[in-house]
Amino acid sequence: MTTMASSTATPLRALLFHTSQPPPKPSISRRFSLCHHHHIPLIIPQKTTLNFPPNRHFQLTIPCYATRSSSNRKNSGLVSVEVEDESESESFRRKLTQAVLWVMEGVYIVWLFLLPFAPGDPVWAISSDTINALVGLSLNFFFILPMTNAVVGIHAIEAPVLHPMSEGLFNFVVAWTFMFAPLLYTDFKNSRYKGSLDALWGLQMFLTNTFLIPYMAIRLNGADVSDYPRKPSQLGTVMIKGAPVVGLIGGAVCAISILWALYGRMDGDFGNLYERWNFLLSYLGSERLAYAFIWDIVLYMIFQPWLIGENLPNVAEDRLMFVKYARYIPVLGLLAYLLCLKREVVEELLE
Repeated sequence: MTTMASSTATPLRALLFHTSQPPPKPSISRRFSLCHHHHIPLIIPQKTTLNFPPNRHFQLTIPCYATRSSSNRKNSGLVSVEVEDESESESFRRKLTQAVLWVMEGVYIVWLFLLPFAPGDPVWAISSDTINALVGLSLNFFFILPMTNAVVGIHAIEAPVLHPMSEGLFNFVVAWTFMFAPLLYTDFKNSRYKGSLDALWGLQMFLTNTFLIPYMAIRLNGADVSDYPRKPSQLGTVMIKGAPVVGLIGGAVCAISILWALYGRMDGDFGNLYERWNFLLSYLGSERLAYAFIWDIVLYMIFQPWLIGENLPNVAEDRLMFVKYARYIPVLGLLAYLLCLKREVVEELLE
């Protein structure tokens, strides 16, 4: 009877529930996606054949008590599992993309921070004028201080008077960076980044792609058994709950930045549109900070549709096609994603 029972047991059942003997030496691994696409590896014994066709997905239901499941499954202890077989070509492309990102990080740091060949001063020879300009731009963050002086009439601290083109460029990039926070906290691969997402985003607000490029590379790591959904921090909870508000604030500041660059401080001696455009070209060719912002804008135009595209399951189904195509539009695509998050996804991430 024992022999007959063993011969009729399926390989998957034997794999999942038979524990009396140690498993043979593993030869291949498959990735399983649990609850909101978080991955754990399943080691399949060498002599076990599941006969899955390549590059196909299958839905299974197995007992699982070690992960956070949705509310309608809490009592049953069951969780849907998606089997995904990564082909050799897919693995090669993933590793090649990682290598390109790490090379990009090295070029970004060496070219923009260390070498003297790019416009402006490198970080080791930064001038006092550049430092003063950076302090002034920081004081005019999100145009809060200029608006407080001009609109509210409070002059406890006077806003530094800088060229509106430089102020507009600075606040545009910072506001776009601000909008990336909810996207990072809802990224289903963020558990592969073992560091603090709070620190990552905080440093990104000051040094932009210096820290976002490594994150983009690390999130491409192969699935690991420790890649369970992380409990969001207090900042993460605020960003996930308030994703639409973050999107609206960031989008509004980006729009104001463009208008401010073109029409701000018209009572000052900053010239007409043609003169402001000439100043921008001169600014980009003489200041390292402005030159770096152009790099950041280009990289954000790549990373925004990339991240949104891999997190489209977070979007409400009736708005999915809109976000799918809008994600390529700078800033507006990210705003669309933040406004169209599923309520169920937000609740699951905050459990």
